[in-house]
Amino acid sequence: MNPFNQETKKLEDYFMNWEEMYPKSYDKTKVSPFTKVRIILLNGTEFESNWFLHQFARNCDNNDLKRELALVRNQEQQQQKRISCLKPLNENMLESTIAYEQLAIELTAILAQNCKCKNTKAALDFALLEDFDHLYRFANLLRIDFGIDAETMVGKFTEIIPGRPTIAHHRHPMDNVKNHMDSQKADLYTKLIGNIITAAEQQTMNFYMNMANCYKNDLGRKLFAEIGMVEEEHVTQYESLKDPNCTWLEQWVMHEYTECYLYYSAWQDESDEYIKGIWEEHYYMECAHLKRACECLEKYGDTDCKSVIPKPEFPKLLVFGENIDYIREVLKTVDVTSTEETYTNIYDLPDDHRYFQHNKLINKSPEIVASHLVINKHIKKFDKDYRWSVSPHPIEELQNRKEDNVCVGICKEN
Repeated sequence: MNPFNQETKKLEDYFMNWEEMYPKSYDKTKVSPFTKVRIILLNGTEFESNWFLHQFARNCDNNDLKRELALVRNQEQQQQKRISCLKPLNENMLESTIAYEQLAIELTAILAQNCKCKNTKAALDFALLEDFDHLYRFANLLRIDFGIDAETMVGKFTEIIPGRPTIAHHRHPMDNVKNHMDSQKADLYTKLIGNIITAAEQQTMNFYMNMANCYKNDLGRKLFAEIGMVEEEHVTQYESLKDPNCTWLEQWVMHEYTECYLYYSAWQDESDEYIKGIWEEHYYMECAHLKRACECLEKYGDTDCKSVIPKPEFPKLLVFGENIDYIREVLKTVDVTSTEETYTNIYDLPDDHRYFQHNKLINKSPEIVASHLVINKHIKKFDKDYRWSVSPHPIEELQNRKEDNVCVGICKEN
């Protein structure tokens, strides 16, 4: 599929009225977990697009171009409002959070398995195990506070067991910045990954930033705050992968192409017929946005869009499915941490490395770390932690269900 060849209506004909912008919400007891993750992904993609276009406008001194940005941005806002209201009123904050973390896990695993760039794949695999652990922590809180088993919510597609323990995620900020890709040499899928994963993690970070103080008890507020800080690390890592040498107009074209790719993938993959129709409508809208962005690139940037996307046929579409075996293989790297542009096993770091110093400064002791306390509270209440898995944990140190391990990934001696 080549979105540049897609026939569309005039851009101005895609504005929605209030009725069109307010959709029918899904039934949380019947909806596929992958429908929910697609909704979160595309909501985050629209937010990222809107944020980018505002930043572009703030760095642009051409009012004619600003008007073009305002036109497209307004329609992106309408799309975002429509998507966000697919979430039902009776879905609580923590239920939504489980879907956010399932998206982070499954999306990252899919992208990593299909990524040709070693640098980008290493970043995906590294953050995957951290998001994997976040699902485990939030699932335990869900059972404590609401008596709900998260395994039903994730459709048993995603295991709920410890990953790299969250207490080990807190690194010095300077160690989260990676080498960026060269957009002139990178394959199209790798460039899409940079846009997709940055938008997805940005969406999760924003959700936790805005919602942490809204949870109903202190432990939940603290857990959202702690994991929200890890999402800051992930966004720093992923955004550093993108090529900063592209112009604003070139970036805009790539943003719109990414949205076309995601909506088309969602349209082809969706099982809910009503929501499938929304993805189809938004795909055509994004094709119109892409054409306008290309017109602006040629008019104001004196550049052909082919220089940004030489081969515009969509690469392999994004299809959600089970990734348990792949994740279990990546779990073998739980003792790896991020060190500047690379990743290093903690056993290979000097004792005075800033990773250990910064982590000790932030955590002080496990007794003040929310991600640890929530597991301890579940163990105290139910005699063991909450898990769902297809077989015992592949890492022996993380098999004990009656004690939260606070040494894996952070202590040189267990």
